[in-house]
Amino acid sequence: MSIEKKIGIWMDHSSAHLIEFSMENTESKTLNSTFTHEEKEKTLGKNENLMHNKEQHQQTAYYKSLAEAVKGYDEVLLFGPTPAKHELYNLMKKDAHFAKTIIEVEDAGKMSENQQQAFVRDHYSKKIIRF
Repeated sequence: MSIEKKIGIWMDHSSAHLIEFSMENTESKTLNSTFTHEEKEKTLGKNENLMHNKEQHQQTAYYKSLAEAVKGYDEVLLFGPTPAKHELYNLMKKDAHFAKTIIEVEDAGKMSENQQQAFVRDHYSKKIIRF
């Protein structure tokens, strides 16, 4: 029997914290969107339409980099305070690489790194069948 690979992603539109779940410990890393507040202000000064196009392009690239980072996982938990988790979920559901991946979405507020790790640990620990 193989061990299932599980990961949780706390995310908003600017950054994502990837927390790999295992019974022993959790490992985490952070990915950031390239569309920062400074970039938005700079682009908005030129043209609002250009700003929205650039934001959409960079958000799509951000979501694709997150999807690429979780390929090979059996279960993915997306959680956070903004609709970004639903946007990533929709992108992943359209991708055939995730056809057999269990993807769950939960609302969560701002959290410290320890709170994020506890959230992922609690979520997956509830699913473990005890004999």
